Amino acid sequence: MEANHFSNAQRAEVLTQALPYIKQYTGKVVVVKYGGNAMVNEHLKEQVMEDIVLLWLIGVKVVLVHGGGPEISELMGRLGKKAEFVDGLRVTDKETVDIVQMVLAGKVNKTLVNLLEMKGGKAMGISGMDGRLIEAEMKNKKLGYVGKITNINIAPVNDLLEKGYIPVVSTVGCDKEGNTYNINGDTAAAYIAGALESERLIMMTDITGVLRDRDDPSTLIPQITVKEAEKLKEEGVISGGMIPKIDCCIEALQKGVQNVAIMDGRVPHSILMELLTDEGAGTMVSR
Repeated sequence: MEANHFSNAQRAEVLTQALPYIKQYTGKVVVVKYGGNAMVNEHLKEQVMEDIVLLWLIGVKVVLVHGGGPEISELMGRLGKKAEFVDGLRVTDKETVDIVQMVLAGKVNKTLVNLLEMKGGKAMGISGMDGRLIEAEMKNKKLGYVGKITNINIAPVNDLLEKGYIPVVSTVGCDKEGNTYNINGDTAAAYIAGALESERLIMMTDITGVLRDRDDPSTLIPQITVKEAEKLKEEGVISGGMIPKIDCCIEALQKGVQNVAIMDGRVPHSILMELLTDEGAGTMVSR
């Protein structure tokens, strides 16, 4: 239904239905992991930023954690470097990690901060290197500078939240020797949400959620527990790229997050649907 087909009474009704959810999340921390194709489409990007600003305006403490894989690959291409992947992880030599830092902590991060500000929010961008937010070590020599998180220093994010900002975090990490690491965005979001003991972690992806039949969106499983997720992995229902996503959800729950939702970032206003309606969006993973 187009917005202008709504009567004022219908609009008021929608808002009152959202009230119990608004009460539930006001003053609570919600971490949104944002990346992939939802980020490439400019119109969708604006809608995601609108959702985040709306939540911020009703008193939700939103932390935005972002990746930027497509942009990294694009700049590598322009610089004549070929992107290489092993088990879904980008092989990252010294030159590539410089590109990753440039794109994530620079272009992508500041673009998102700027968009949030234009939509009426108050945002501040930081990278995982700022205040040693994400400390890491080399995950595997053959992957190069791909980082395994060793520690999260959450103070910089808490400081920004206390001052009323929306922290926008780019997922590059560092070690004590001063090396920079490319950190998987989903893993970083899980660790950050855990350190914040957030009410909800929202993982925006390019798929509807967990599907019983991966070719049929109508077989969406709206809710699963950690135990059920393990069973679905054994049965092969959760397979391929969905396995690391679910593992990140489980990791977040073990680290103290209340609930994790995996949902389709290509659906307009899916964040608001997830947090402020009965229906929700995507698949919710809970303990």
